[in-house]
Amino acid sequence: MIADDHPLVLTALRDLIAVQSAFEVSGVASTGTEALDLILRTEANLAILDITMPGMSGIEVLQALNRSPSPARIIFLTATITDAQIVDAIVAGVWGILRKESAPDTLLDCLHTVSEMRKWLPPDLIQPALARRAERDRVQGSLTSREIQIAELIAEGHPNKVIARKLQVSEGTVKIHLHNIYQKLHMDNRTTLAAKALSWRDR
Repeated sequence: MIADDHPLVLTALRDLIAVQSAFEVSGVASTGTEALDLILRTEANLAILDITMPGMSGIEVLQALNRSPSPARIIFLTATITDAQIVDAIVAGVWGILRKESAPDTLLDCLHTVSEMRKWLPPDLIQPALARRAERDRVQGSLTSREIQIAELIAEGHPNKVIARKLQVSEGTVKIHLHNIYQKLHMDNRTTLAAKALSWRDR
């Protein structure tokens, strides 16, 4: 089963796989909701899903399938994927992750690998994402919830006076929190802190 919300991509994938004797396309879908319904109705044992789709995301489809008796093994084929999505996908039991820029033969290799009950999780994609996520969690774990709030407001470009008003605290309190953040993260300026806080959102 193949799901993607871009018609050209969907058609190209269907045509590529349809000529392979090892596989049969049981259905195509353009939304996550349709994909989940098709996987369950056709009892597909392999499904290629985009991460971002209308209705339900690929990860939400995977999580829903985990609550069903479906034997489908999920492969994510996506243009972009964040560190958080990679972690969520692995935790949910994804069988393969592949970028859309990959060569067609690479997708077919992935399909054959997963059909043989072996996972396709490229180390050059997975390991850096896990390392960055672990570092982010370590950094955030060293800060209080209030300190994280302040760091994120600084990343949005707000001065101390505005941050104080938003959080309903004094400007002096914001400065104390900032001092503590700098100490914990071994930083000494707002620009570095803003860049770090922005990276939490990007990943």
